[in-house]
Amino acid sequence: MKQLLILSGKGGTGKTTIASAFIKLSGAKAYADCDVDAPNLHLLMGQASEPKRTAYFGMPKAEISPELCTRCDECRKYCRYNAILVDEDYTVDPYACEGCGVCEFICLEGAVSSVPAVAGELMLYTEENKVFSTAQLKMGSGNSGMLVTEVKKQMQETVAADADLAIIDGSPGIGCPVIASLSGVDLVLVVAEPSISGISDMVRILKTAGVFRTKTVVCINKYDTNLENANRIEEFCQVNNIPFAGRIPFDASAVKAINDGQTIVDLDCASGRAVSDVYAKTMDYLALNNN
Repeated sequence: MKQLLILSGKGGTGKTTIASAFIKLSGAKAYADCDVDAPNLHLLMGQASEPKRTAYFGMPKAEISPELCTRCDECRKYCRYNAILVDEDYTVDPYACEGCGVCEFICLEGAVSSVPAVAGELMLYTEENKVFSTAQLKMGSGNSGMLVTEVKKQMQETVAADADLAIIDGSPGIGCPVIASLSGVDLVLVVAEPSISGISDMVRILKTAGVFRTKTVVCINKYDTNLENANRIEEFCQVNNIPFAGRIPFDASAVKAINDGQTIVDLDCASGRAVSDVYAKTMDYLALNNN
């Protein structure tokens, strides 16, 4: 099964809009939303059933037993994250605790223990021979990269054996969730925006993918909002031998489609026709890179 990952260097480029269109155009039997901090692909895919939900446990957190605690204050003194709160009892702020275990080590009374802590929730939709894997990271948790790995793992373990393509909607930026998303994929489509920050962030994500030797292809969304910068992006791709898949115009019909919970290829509109061309070229590059 080939895996196509769709990324952007910054938020708001239209990455999820294009990912949802690709899923519709390909009829993909497997797809995933790896933007676990703010997943929204499910809003466009019209899932008819409720997902299977599984608690995801990240790093353990400290917990203090009030019955065993003698209020010696050693745990608070040695906590470098200021996670120990003192009121009537000694308690642990779960948002501040990093699970380092120092407080448990230093407590002579055995009042502190490390307990499993829910860091997020995995969700798996299975219907009509299709698998959609996603997750929601719990607010304040720092385990986004590991949760992304679990999202991809449950998709791969559940998908039918005859599935030939998986489309993955990644996170914006170049952080841990993006690095986890890059693992094992066959091709990355970078959705660029014709703005100064969009160009800078596009270069960053291309460099990140290059570190992992992952093949990349670029398209420009809302290209007609700044033709000069759109030309700069295409020229950058030519100079650096990066395949270019095409341009998608700004389209008010796309806004309406998204607001109605549809993809842009569900309508006959300029952006839908353009993304169909980008899809065809991307599939050509995907086939070429796997021959």
